[in-house]
Amino acid sequence: MKYRTSIGLWILLFASSTAGGQSVSLNGTWDLSFWEQPAVPLRSPEALQQTEHRTIPATVPGNVELDLLAAGLIHDPMIGSNVWEMRPYEGYQWCYSRTFPTPALAAGQRADLRFGGIDCLADIWLNGAKVGEAENMLIEHTFDVTGLLKSDGQNTLQVILRSAVIESQNYLLNVFSGKGGTANHESENIRKAPHGYGWDILPRLVSAGLWRDVELQIVEPIHFTDVFWMVHHIDTAHKRAYVRVDYQLHIPFKELDKHQAVVRLKRNGQVVHESSQRLYTHAYGHRFDLENAELWWPRGYGEPALYEAEVEIVDASGRVLAADRRRIGLRTVGLDLTDITTPEQPGEFCFRVNGEKIFIKGANWVPVDALHSRDASLLRGVLDMAVDLNCNMLRCWGGNVYEDHAFFDFCDENGILVWQDFAMGCSVYPQDDGFAKKIEQEVRSVALKLRNHPSLILWAGNNENDEAIVGSVGIYHPDPNRERISRRTIPELMFELDPTRPYLPSSPYLSPGYYAGGRRHDLLPERHLWGPRGYYKAPFYTEVYNHFVSEIGYHGCPNRESLEKMFTPDNVYPWKKGAFEWNDEWQTKASRYHQYSDITLGRNNLMINQIRELFGQVPTDLDKFIFASQTVQAEAMKYFVEFWRAGKFYRTGILWWNLRDGWPMVSDAVTDYYNGKKMAYYYIRRVQGDACVMIGDARERNHPVVAVNDTRTEKRGTVTVRDLDTRETLFSGKFVIPSNGKTTVGYIPQTPAQGMWLIEYTIDDQKRTNHYLAGQAPFRLQDYERWYKQLSKTVRETDSRVQAL
Repeated sequence: MKYRTSIGLWILLFASSTAGGQSVSLNGTWDLSFWEQPAVPLRSPEALQQTEHRTIPATVPGNVELDLLAAGLIHDPMIGSNVWEMRPYEGYQWCYSRTFPTPALAAGQRADLRFGGIDCLADIWLNGAKVGEAENMLIEHTFDVTGLLKSDGQNTLQVILRSAVIESQNYLLNVFSGKGGTANHESENIRKAPHGYGWDILPRLVSAGLWRDVELQIVEPIHFTDVFWMVHHIDTAHKRAYVRVDYQLHIPFKELDKHQAVVRLKRNGQVVHESSQRLYTHAYGHRFDLENAELWWPRGYGEPALYEAEVEIVDASGRVLAADRRRIGLRTVGLDLTDITTPEQPGEFCFRVNGEKIFIKGANWVPVDALHSRDASLLRGVLDMAVDLNCNMLRCWGGNVYEDHAFFDFCDENGILVWQDFAMGCSVYPQDDGFAKKIEQEVRSVALKLRNHPSLILWAGNNENDEAIVGSVGIYHPDPNRERISRRTIPELMFELDPTRPYLPSSPYLSPGYYAGGRRHDLLPERHLWGPRGYYKAPFYTEVYNHFVSEIGYHGCPNRESLEKMFTPDNVYPWKKGAFEWNDEWQTKASRYHQYSDITLGRNNLMINQIRELFGQVPTDLDKFIFASQTVQAEAMKYFVEFWRAGKFYRTGILWWNLRDGWPMVSDAVTDYYNGKKMAYYYIRRVQGDACVMIGDARERNHPVVAVNDTRTEKRGTVTVRDLDTRETLFSGKFVIPSNGKTTVGYIPQTPAQGMWLIEYTIDDQKRTNHYLAGQAPFRLQDYERWYKQLSKTVRETDSRVQAL
């Protein structure tokens, strides 16, 4: 079966504002009380008063670990094996408390208490009265507290949190869970970020806290409850867009028929459309044609043009009673997707924007910090690296939280497409009505919040849950297409809330065609390409029929400076006793799921095995080991990107794993937690330019010299290839690359000699460099060290981009 979605949509950026509305921040210093959770958890202030507990200062937004650290009760969980000190606190309850004055409320105004993020199982109390409950860390929670505020004096706000680990025992797991191995199954009924229970990329930190902003919002009698901008159709040739905006508001009935609704669109401050109509209903839609429309494009394909979009409710005197103001982008999106792909009948997995095929080159986006209250302060630095690497897509992985508007704002502004997994991964989640209702609430909240961002191009049901289902019950291989949450609950909601974007049930998606075809991974149009983690040019990586790889990576040791930060001094050197027997701290940083888990104890050995594949032997000197490990990672990641780009458009994209660690550790990331860039970072930067020249492995005794162009304009250039040792010119020529295409510039005869070939090319008067590692592995590490020094010197002297940085 083959189907195509080519879907229209328009998108907003920054948080909307309401005319006359105010918000009072409740961030800052709170009191944090904590105690071991009893058999019957405490859920009221009265019960807390009768229980012995300890109280320390806390910071909101925050996580309890950071407050315990500030109080001197634990060691820094980022260092060594200190993270295991948090294990006893998993069985604690917590109470956040603070006081605040009552704001002045005019007639008709309402006070809403808004939590950006509560982690996780909470009872909220104000002045001794229960406001409500929360059981989802991943979404916002808002409560009307107008009638609970004191007329004068201080209000007392308390948030009592229960132990997620203990409370998870109240649920019966399904047979698919396996109930062993990782601790993921503890999380399946609890709507927390899955990674917190332990993952191979993050530690076990089952945290608690008020991890995003807390505020009191003053809501006007007339206010918008939803605004959604869309594009029904575009005509790129004539620069025309058919635009639609739907809006809903809360308005007293007596105010209907009196006011005007004004829709206004601006580009760079200039009004390009304005219309008004009498407001006679609380829900309305407006449609209009926009001439000379400037479309939103992803990186390389054009400008990510943004408009200022306004909807206002205006009275007869011209006074603005309510307003929604956003920045939006005009574009359509689509995903050409087939059930399966075979050599005889090649399928598809290709994104389109404004009808144009887009070759995807980008990264997986994982938590920027294991403790999410720190996300906001770290976000911009990590996103700047995505721009520096010219990523045109980030895949928001399903083991994470949902990023806030600031993330999507940045992507909107910089032309970075976003693939958004719903926050489930590597598990088989409950299929009952109760869990389905939790997901319905979550999906509704997330979709309504994010659906107006032009960068958001795809909703995906989860990360690797289909694979978890198929492999969960031995030889029985259950069919994931019978799964309720990803096949019915989520798509039915998306049909209602956001039919403008494609929906992928799982990544990778194990379709009915895949299941009927014998469950072979070579049938998948989109695939996570992990496997044995052997030599990066092995057939596992090179003899694949898949069109799109959404996870692929290779281990690389962090820089020594970072190692000295993440380990205690006596454990920076990794090995004890016999050769390559890792010390305990390095095993913790592997990352171990749990202090007593042995599942990830072999992950550090990936570096040893991969060094041995490329260089034949593994150095025991730490600095040489770091260089060798980073070299192998850099060559592998560069090769993966080039291999997929050179196959354009049979191959349609690569999302490598991953940009940066969310915890100090040893991993596949090209940047460590301290923002230390590994060698792979720089190699990827050189091969992810909009237009690039690369050399492929020999076919029929000749190496193809390939030029690829991921722009909508033709590119012309020249290229010279030289041997770094002999300086002999191996190839030179001119080339023309068609728009959004590729060309084979020529061929270089295969040679048995090992060496590094320097590729120097010019496109649009910009000088660029690349290289090719010629010959068969294993190479001598000393030779590579010499080549690397020569390559680095040449890049610094001649590459226009490096000179501009």
